[in-house]
Amino acid sequence: MSGSVILDASALLAVLKGEAGSEVVEPDLEGAVMSSVNWMEVVQKMLPFGVQHGDLRQSLPGLEIAAFLEPHAAVAAAMHEPTKHLGTSLADRACLALAAFRDATVLSADRQLAKAEVGVEIKLIR
Repeated sequence: MSGSVILDASALLAVLKGEAGSEVVEPDLEGAVMSSVNWMEVVQKMLPFGVQHGDLRQSLPGLEIAAFLEPHAAVAAAMHEPTKHLGTSLADRACLALAAFRDATVLSADRQLAKAEVGVEIKLIR
């Protein structure tokens, strides 16, 4: 895949847990970007496995964690109405907003998220 790639939490979790779809994400992992909101979700889901934030971050040096800033918040909020029928979360919309700002493709395992029509390319990993 050429160009920037934004990872949804589900895409990175697939890699970290060795799940189906990880083979789609791994080639783009170096240089990929993730919203700090999605990063929080990943850290939260890895803590029960005994994986601490510092160790997790150190294991992914090529992954950029992008701050969720006011302009992103405005775009994510505007995406609520056109995506609420899909059950999108704030983290989902943070991911989509970052992709819109970066003109990037989102990698996700979330089939509902992939149905979002907000001007962002979303590629399912499985």
